[in-house]
Amino acid sequence: MFKRRIGDNATGPSTYIAATTRLEGKLAGQGHYVFCGTAEGECDIDGPLTLAKGALWKGTVRATDIVVAGTVEGDVVARGRVEIVGSARVTGSLSGQSIAVAEGAVIEGEIRVASGDPPLVFQEKRSQE
Repeated sequence: MFKRRIGDNATGPSTYIAATTRLEGKLAGQGHYVFCGTAEGECDIDGPLTLAKGALWKGTVRATDIVVAGTVEGDVVARGRVEIVGSARVTGSLSGQSIAVAEGAVIEGEIRVASGDPPLVFQEKRSQE
C-alpha cells in the first residue's frame, strides 16, 4: 500500500531534535530524524528526515527521503522522495527521485526530478507537523 507521507512509512524509533536546539556543523546519522530547531551547516542522514514547521536549516540537507515544513536556505537533496509542505520555504534547489510540493509552499530555486516525472502539486489535507 502506498502512503503519500514519507513519515507514514518510517519504521523504528525516531530521533527528535527540539525547537530550542541550535546546531552548527554537520549532522549525520541513520534512522528517522525529526528536526525542529535551528541549524547552520550540512546534513547527511541515511533514512528519512523531517524539518518541522518553525525549523530553520542554513546549508545543504541530504537524506534518503525528506519532508520540509519549515525553512531551508540551501539545497535539498534526496536519494528518494522529497515532500514540501504548504508552510515550507526553500531558497535553493530541490532534487530527488520524486518531488511533491503543496499549495502555498515557496520554492526559490531549481527543481530537478531524477526519475524524469514532473513535480507533483497537491493541496494539504492533513494538519501540518
